[in-house]
Amino acid sequence: MISVVVPIHNEGESLATLHEELSRVVESQSLGDVEFLFVDDGSGDDSWEVVRKLAAIDPRVRAIKFRRNFGKAAALTAGFQAAQGSIVFTLDGDLQDDPVEIPRFLEKLDQGFDVVSGWKRRRYDPWHKVFPSRIFNAMVSTLTGCRLHDHNCGFKVYRSEVLNEVGIYGELHRFVPVLAHARGFRVGEIEVHHRARRFGSSKYGMTRFLKGLLDLVTVRFLTRFSQRPLHVLGGMGLALMLLGSFGLFYLAVLWVIGEGPIGHRPVLFYSSTLAGVGSQFLCLGILAELITSYSIQPHDTYSISERIGSLGGAETEPESTKRGR
Repeated sequence: MISVVVPIHNEGESLATLHEELSRVVESQSLGDVEFLFVDDGSGDDSWEVVRKLAAIDPRVRAIKFRRNFGKAAALTAGFQAAQGSIVFTLDGDLQDDPVEIPRFLEKLDQGFDVVSGWKRRRYDPWHKVFPSRIFNAMVSTLTGCRLHDHNCGFKVYRSEVLNEVGIYGELHRFVPVLAHARGFRVGEIEVHHRARRFGSSKYGMTRFLKGLLDLVTVRFLTRFSQRPLHVLGGMGLALMLLGSFGLFYLAVLWVIGEGPIGHRPVLFYSSTLAGVGSQFLCLGILAELITSYSIQPHDTYSISERIGSLGGAETEPESTKRGR
């Protein structure tokens, strides 16, 4: 089965058209069993009523309604948990993503990829959103090693085992390919047709980019140091302690050779502060290591692609991975 997860927030005007386009693609391409899973993220318009009407006429339509707006990551997480397909698409409900591209995603997926992301090469958005987005995408690709032209594109397809292993929260939904790449999944990209917005207005403002930078720091830490936090916190602590110790040693030498009192020198304050802050970072890293050692599960340290025969210790495999096969 193929699941199409559509997070919606005040998209009542576009849902009927989106459903019609999705149905046309599914039927013309003979894609087999397909479900359309709409997740209403606390809409204030008639989006839920439109979804009710669609479900009444099409048994392929399933839906989830949140009590209030929890954010796109929460909507996608709920959709991923409810999805029954072994292949899961995500696209926005504002009609800017063209469902005609779905067969091309499947062709790319058949080439051995586990995640395929869309690339809106020509975007119908204002320049003040396009330009910062390109800078952000370049930063993400450089810092994470997952090289995509458009990390922000909501039009993606995943194999279900990817979603069973990669958890998202906050606003990390745009980084699912990055998290999947860090676990060894193959991530690809295709250029997609981006359409101008027909109804409503964009839900994202300039604060999105600030949040994106903070999320990038989170993802960088999760993909590099989530199982060894002492390497980053302890490294910073040791560096600060060395700088502080060097300054204190310099002052000690001055005092020994009789260069006068050192209590009034600013270097004493700065060196003592660096040494103190460095020791705190080191202690924090040790505490983080202790927490990690107690909380991490064996299957969090690796990702299995295939099994042959009956292997010992199979009972340690996460239940989510078993369901994904």
